[in-house]
Amino acid sequence: MTNAKQTDPAQAAGGVADTGGAGGDSVAVPVGLVRVELAERGYDIAIGPGVLTQAGDWARHRLKATHAFLITDANVAGLYAAPVAESLRQAGLRVDSLTLPAGETEKTPARVFECWEALVRAQADRKTLVVAVGGGVIGDLAGFVAATYTRGLRFLQIPTTLLAHVDSSVGGKVGVNLPDAKNMVGAFWQPSGVLIDTQTLDTLPSREYAAGLAEVVKYGVILDPSFFELLETNIDSLRARAPELLRRVIARCCQLKADVVRQDEREETGLRAVLNYGHTFCHAIETVTRYDRYLHGEAVSIGMVCASRLAERLGRVPAELTDRQRRLLAALDLPIILPPLHTADLIAAMQRDKKVEHGRLRFVLPTRLGHVELVGGIDDRLVADVLRTEGAT
Repeated sequence: MTNAKQTDPAQAAGGVADTGGAGGDSVAVPVGLVRVELAERGYDIAIGPGVLTQAGDWARHRLKATHAFLITDANVAGLYAAPVAESLRQAGLRVDSLTLPAGETEKTPARVFECWEALVRAQADRKTLVVAVGGGVIGDLAGFVAATYTRGLRFLQIPTTLLAHVDSSVGGKVGVNLPDAKNMVGAFWQPSGVLIDTQTLDTLPSREYAAGLAEVVKYGVILDPSFFELLETNIDSLRARAPELLRRVIARCCQLKADVVRQDEREETGLRAVLNYGHTFCHAIETVTRYDRYLHGEAVSIGMVCASRLAERLGRVPAELTDRQRRLLAALDLPIILPPLHTADLIAAMQRDKKVEHGRLRFVLPTRLGHVELVGGIDDRLVADVLRTEGAT
């Protein structure tokens, strides 16, 4: 399923991030470098082909590091972690590394303990730089290791999946899963920099690539209707991984997230919660299926449809808004229907969501394309009805 009309991505996206974001006008930032403004915790995001080879220069000259501890997984160790390690060595750093098994099921406290012990063996100290090379699982886990070892080490994010490019590598949320609760143990710990090498998408499996596009679509729904329309009119180019379009899409997503994080770094005002659109449903799906049936982005896709449907039932949006999301997500090869999971199990998992307040569920729901709000006081029976409508039992 594709749209016949194709928009010139350079004309549509422009050379700067210039459409409105959360809380007002976005700062114009040239594509290729996005700044996350957080006073002394601020950092740059470099975006483009081949930037992972800059790891050594960033670590040595920008961050003044002399020792790097690289954490990666078995899927990318040879492809990308090895050249990053060589770049670090060429810059004069002492380099130690640890390769973990791949997959969401590995994002556990046990793996964090393994990393801590490896850091001890490597004689890491407070000047050590943790370097995360991999997808969202590695970035979240390595970031949590950095946040906790010696009460805090600097870390450099080098994400290698589209989902990590546009979402998990930016903003400083790090942590691990518990068996019955997604991302329940963690911290806010900002990276010292992010290197987004768009060439890593060349080797990304189709399913992983599509999963990343779910988070891309999310940004259009929650913050930028023009961006959503750009995605709708460039489906063929997105599916084909057109390099220039992808570079601009990634930069826009990073800029939108950076703008939100700047205003609400630790989710204290409620603004940052908008980034969790679809995630209450998503995390419940992941938890009930024990983290091994769906990729995170796939669960996000289903979760966004469920959240929009819930907003419909509450009279907040027309059915057309849900339908537009369903059409775009399906065209990008993403699932949009719940599997036949038990509704009671999903509701129970939602009760452990971090947004729950005094035992009442809260959801990020749209009011129109480009705007969402955190809504509480929703009856569990209405949520259950939406779940059954979308495929649960």
